[in-house]
Amino acid sequence: MLLSDVDAKSNNIEVITILGMGGLGKTTLAQYLYNDSKVQNHFDLKAWVWVSDVYDVFKVTKQIVDSVSSKDCNSTNPDVLRVELKNSLKDKNFLLVLDDLWNEEYNDWNQLITPFTSGKKGSRIIVTTRQPEVAKFTHTFPIYKLESLPEEDCWRILANHAFGNEGYDQYPRLEKIGRQIASKCAGLPLAAKTLGGLLRSDVDEKEWKRVLDSKLWVHKDVLPALRISYLHLPAHLKRCFAYCSIFPKQHLWDREDLILLWMAEGLLQPSSEKELELVGSDCFNELLSRSLIQRDKAVSKDKIRMHDLVYDLARLVSGKRSHCLDCSEIPKNVRHLSFYRNFYDVSEKFESFYELKCLRTFLPLGWGLCITRKVPQDLLPKLKCLRVLSLSNYKNITELPDSIGMLVLLRYLDLSSTSIKRLPDATFNLYNLQTLKLSYCRYLVELSDSLGMLVLLRHLDLSSNSIKRLPDATSKLYNLQTLKLSNCKSLVELPAQIGNLVNLRHLDISDTNLTEMPTQICRLQDLRTLTSFIVGKEDGLRISELRKFPYLQGKLSILKLHNVFDPSDAFQANLKNKEQIEELMLKWDSDPQDSQVEKDVLDNLQPSTMLKKLSIIYYNGTSFPNWLGDSSYCNVQVLCISVCNYCLSLPPFGQLPSLKELVIRRMKMVKTVGQEFYCSSASCQSFQPFPLLESLEFEEMSEWEEWLPFEGEGSNFPFPCLKRLRLSECPLLRGNLPSRLPSLQKVDIAGCNQLEAKSCDVQWNTSIGGMSVREGGEGLLSLLDNLSCRQLSIEKCDSLQCLPRMILNANCLQYLNLTDIESSISLTTDGLPTSLQSLSISNCEKLEFVCDESWQKYTSLEDLVIFMSCDSLMSFPLDCFPALRCLQIS
Repeated sequence: MLLSDVDAKSNNIEVITILGMGGLGKTTLAQYLYNDSKVQNHFDLKAWVWVSDVYDVFKVTKQIVDSVSSKDCNSTNPDVLRVELKNSLKDKNFLLVLDDLWNEEYNDWNQLITPFTSGKKGSRIIVTTRQPEVAKFTHTFPIYKLESLPEEDCWRILANHAFGNEGYDQYPRLEKIGRQIASKCAGLPLAAKTLGGLLRSDVDEKEWKRVLDSKLWVHKDVLPALRISYLHLPAHLKRCFAYCSIFPKQHLWDREDLILLWMAEGLLQPSSEKELELVGSDCFNELLSRSLIQRDKAVSKDKIRMHDLVYDLARLVSGKRSHCLDCSEIPKNVRHLSFYRNFYDVSEKFESFYELKCLRTFLPLGWGLCITRKVPQDLLPKLKCLRVLSLSNYKNITELPDSIGMLVLLRYLDLSSTSIKRLPDATFNLYNLQTLKLSYCRYLVELSDSLGMLVLLRHLDLSSNSIKRLPDATSKLYNLQTLKLSNCKSLVELPAQIGNLVNLRHLDISDTNLTEMPTQICRLQDLRTLTSFIVGKEDGLRISELRKFPYLQGKLSILKLHNVFDPSDAFQANLKNKEQIEELMLKWDSDPQDSQVEKDVLDNLQPSTMLKKLSIIYYNGTSFPNWLGDSSYCNVQVLCISVCNYCLSLPPFGQLPSLKELVIRRMKMVKTVGQEFYCSSASCQSFQPFPLLESLEFEEMSEWEEWLPFEGEGSNFPFPCLKRLRLSECPLLRGNLPSRLPSLQKVDIAGCNQLEAKSCDVQWNTSIGGMSVREGGEGLLSLLDNLSCRQLSIEKCDSLQCLPRMILNANCLQYLNLTDIESSISLTTDGLPTSLQSLSISNCEKLEFVCDESWQKYTSLEDLVIFMSCDSLMSFPLDCFPALRCLQIS
């Protein structure tokens, strides 16, 4: 249903509806489909929107527009939004998931989906709902109804979460009790998963019996299994769980933000053995393992949400302490309050806030633009119990009143994405402040030296603003744990005394223009995150100092490696033992230095085999070290080699068993890619190179002439999983491409004038999603004679004499784009397949477009664009293409 084109000729919007009660796994099934690799490749655009029982066509449309459009749309006009959505989906093959749809009004549904008609045929909408009436009017395919699971399946889910890989074979008594518990889960996967998380790693038979005999099984308001899981939580986890009800149902939150909020509210138990952030991380992981919160894989692995049934439990146990502002009345004793921003938040919205004397949390959510000045100037000073204050994303805030200094209990202040130019001196009286967020404050160019007064500050986010340097007093923030300076393009230096920040764990200076680092940074030996390490000149920071950071993890870029003159310094950096570094960039200067020194330096910078992503840029050695391409690097998935101008050959990247993405760019001395690219020994004939590679790019290889085939045996051909092949600006490359590419989906060829292919030798995937040929490479079009292709783009191929036979004969092509072709070719009556849906011809003045009544057989053609082309075309009847929706001639 999802990928089939069976109904592609229908003008209706195709909808797959998944129906079932809460907790059955409707969203899980939709996520599985949404994230499937075949689905990823099939659709041009994908969007996921959670709808909920509070249905608002405008808000849902706005969410969809934000997901599919590349630009922000701040309009409050529904008609403008619908036009924007229609334009964003135009001629796109899209997949939209509308999760948890409740509204039973057909007119509202019809109003919502009207803009979707501009998309390609074959686009799909997946709807999940609990309401049979909703399923009746939304579905176009047969309704997919989820039923309750058998008891055996519930037991398997429960056991999997309770015992993990260990299994339950050695616990026969627990199995008997566990099966009885599973029988009470009413066939709901959510209940089985949650109870499994509760009993995880607990082999105490009494505890299992206590769960089985719980009196809570009789409750019907909230799933009994969830109540039981909550009651078995430790006290501090109960507080953290209940606090999550401050967010609206199905709201997405970041892991780090949630932990910072827990800290600010005092919900975490301090530990003498762990930093508070790690305590929060443990709490987060515990709730995650118990399935009380869950990662939203459809949006991002870093985003978290609650299942709506779990959320109902959180609202129940939090009582009136936490509240999300909606149409209901706000309890006067509420402590934690969130609300969705509007385009303009007027003063009437906040009138009831003046009575909230106990309010600790003021947390706007979503996107807005302006807020009434009465809030910062009049309301906030009266909320003296505030611990958490966010004014982020209100663009009209350019300054804070001095009265901000009266909020002395404040621990969390978020002013990110405002227009604030400076912080008032009173801000630095907030001596309890732990978190200060000032990211995307474009008008903020400096901070006062009074910053050093915030001695309890633990997290300072200054990313993506215009600050040039930090005040010297920054080095007095002895409790600072996290300092974010990423994308501060104006930043010229770090504080010389940065070494005083002895508790700093995370320093993000990625995408800045820093040219050096203070030598005192070596004192920060407990750093976990150091995104960039800049090697200094002469008396500056030496590469060997990296050995002083044993706990580095995540991403690391080592820059200005041309300043390393002694290769033994690189060896002392001890990269090989930094097993928690997952992404590594090694970058020299574009000006060549001593080639042998650079080779030895790279050899000595051998990273850990746990590495997942590696980039090497501006390396000027003549060859690569033996470790690069060694099969022991079984975790490397992404590899980029760029501007290595003096290397004569490529390493044996084919030996990397997990490599999925490979980019090779601007290696001007490489003339031949042969056996050395696939493996390093003569005995590799029985070996399959590049077993998992999905994307391969060669760019600007000015001297590359030959791509030799792999000399393997039988079924051991390379690239069995390759989906995307891109060759750009390889003007001397001649001969054939790899002959066996059974998984290929997309081919991009540009500036490869001498490249040819013999279709009789090619065993590619017979159904390619798209092919683009630009500025030469016309010889490759003969490949299409034995293949089917849905999208074809031919641009600046001046020697093209005729269109490929595939275009003339096959009935699979849906989208054809011809641009900047100077030769004379003809599109005759029989010149195009009847499957064509879109034809665009631009700057092809000599192309002949022969049109008569026999073109009426093209019942699929909906879009026709002729721009500065077909000079010989004088006219054609409008009824020539009966299905035409869009015609542009200029």
